[in-house]
Amino acid sequence: MAAEDLDRAVERSHRAVAAVFRGDPGPAKALFSEIDDVTLGNPFGPYARGRKKVEETIARAASNYRDGDVTGVELVAKYVSDGLACVVEVERGHAKVGGSDQTATLALRVTSLFRLEHDVWKLVHRHADPITTPRPAASVISQ
Repeated sequence: MAAEDLDRAVERSHRAVAAVFRGDPGPAKALFSEIDDVTLGNPFGPYARGRKKVEETIARAASNYRDGDVTGVELVAKYVSDGLACVVEVERGHAKVGGSDQTATLALRVTSLFRLEHDVWKLVHRHADPITTPRPAASVISQ
């Protein structure tokens, strides 16, 4: 069997983000490697490490969204070796966030690290945050 095309794996990740924006964590959980070295950083809390913690974190993140979708993805950079790939993007979408009945516009700065496992590109790390515009120096100071 030929190795899965990385572009297909990235497209699968975009569909999984769209599902999260609708409140469904299932497709995002399925993206991650079964190996316990996986990590996740999202806008709702600190990094999660290990398959179980990553799945719990994805479920918590998805519970913050509903009625959403991905409206576009901007590729910033892609680096690929024989068994490892890093994809840097800005994901844009919309969703109702938290308890709001108003649809919000979303933009996330995302870094995804994929590893080729048994001819399938699996996610081993994802970091997403809402920093997509310049910020003042004071914004890095912990409160």
